[in-house]
Amino acid sequence: MYSAEDFDNAKMRILKYIMYKKRSEYEIRNKFSNTIELELLEDSINYLKEAGYIDDKEYIEKFVNEYKALKNRSIKELKYKLISKGIDKNLQEDYFYNNKEELNEYEIKSATNIILKKKSTIDKEGIKQYLYKKGYKSENINTALEEY
Repeated sequence: MYSAEDFDNAKMRILKYIMYKKRSEYEIRNKFSNTIELELLEDSINYLKEAGYIDDKEYIEKFVNEYKALKNRSIKELKYKLISKGIDKNLQEDYFYNNKEELNEYEIKSATNIILKKKSTIDKEGIKQYLYKKGYKSENINTALEEY
């Protein structure tokens, strides 16, 4: 068993970690599994989840919005990134299903940006292959190619 002081210290360490940058529950467990006793870590994570500081649904939304604003990625690449962050597959599927249209628009815009960057150095077929390898849906690749 641990003391109330240990509990407060563990919560504060985790809070500092997640306030610096939004983290998934999996990332938090990985970071502290060797430095905080397991029972104390579980209780601290549960407390912070109930308080709303750790929320993987919210994490997905912030993560995707950040990528949409800064990078050109396919939906498949976003899913792989979320898997690497330890996000539950069901939470991901719910998010991607509920935001399907918006994400398809983003993927088309992203593909169009890549086409504009690559069109001077690679032919149309080469660009198509590049986008396909990156996980873009073929219908989104075709839409983007039609637009440019």
